[in-house]
Amino acid sequence: MKTVSQIKEPIEHEMELFEKKFLNAMSSKVALLNRITYYIVNRKGKQMRPMFVFLTAKLLNNGEVNERTYRGASVIELIHTATLVHDDVVDESNKRRGFFSINALWKNKIAVLVGDYLLSKGLLLSIDNGDFDLLRIISVAVREMSEGELLQIEKARRLDITEEVYYDIIRQKTATLIAACCSLGACSVKPDSQDVETFRKFGELCGMAFQIKDDLFDYGEEKIGKPTGIDIKEQKMTLPLIYALNNCSKSEKGWLINSVKNHNKDRTRVKQVIAFVKEKGGLDYAIQKMLDFKEEALKLLETYPPSEYKSSLELMVNYVVDRKK
Repeated sequence: MKTVSQIKEPIEHEMELFEKKFLNAMSSKVALLNRITYYIVNRKGKQMRPMFVFLTAKLLNNGEVNERTYRGASVIELIHTATLVHDDVVDESNKRRGFFSINALWKNKIAVLVGDYLLSKGLLLSIDNGDFDLLRIISVAVREMSEGELLQIEKARRLDITEEVYYDIIRQKTATLIAACCSLGACSVKPDSQDVETFRKFGELCGMAFQIKDDLFDYGEEKIGKPTGIDIKEQKMTLPLIYALNNCSKSEKGWLINSVKNHNKDRTRVKQVIAFVKEKGGLDYAIQKMLDFKEEALKLLETYPPSEYKSSLELMVNYVVDRKK
């Protein structure tokens, strides 16, 4: 957690205030809802998304943020939380960050409704304050995330994903939300400026690196909360696997596709697939691509003058690829 604390340092005050505003943004007249949202808030993760919002805004605005920045951070966290609650229902997952998921404690019907509630709270927070520029950024992100998930499901059925399609999926599924965080931060203090697009791109590149790092955990030895080989068991096409598929003989390809499709629950076979992907250079290739995205993101920051906020963003980009979970 040391690195995260370091990243947070220049925005410590904003993050504390944000937590109060965020809890407030979630409140409802329904006791059951308040009980559930209280449960969610007390099991928060690293809060990387609001951190991106505040660091970007402060970098562009001489260390100052405004109420729009807080609303932007709250909206993105409401939307993000809504998608996690819905994801756990879709994936029939009983755990989230080591705690019971909402659907495990309160059943699917309530979890879906809570997700809907959080989504609408996020949208209304923007509408009620006339933040239509921020609302546009958020709405595009929600649309892209849904499309990315569905594109992945469609492609997983046939296991015919090219590298380009894989990038499309992760750009929509993961990177678009981090891109929205950074463009929201920029838009909250510098609406209609070129910085909004620059930081959208910066966030997108961070998100691409972030997702490839997640894919690599599937092949790692470290204990990171998800078992090794889980993506293979779920027939998810990740970059190391795609590279191996495109760089092997016809018979090896047949064996690999058959393994992922029909033997993904067989632990020995999954281990063989992991070993095969490593042997074919799939991991090295994915690591290189992840580092390319990281370097591209850091390049975009070069034109901005030095500041503690810039240093924290650089630290954040490096943390995305160096993290152990």
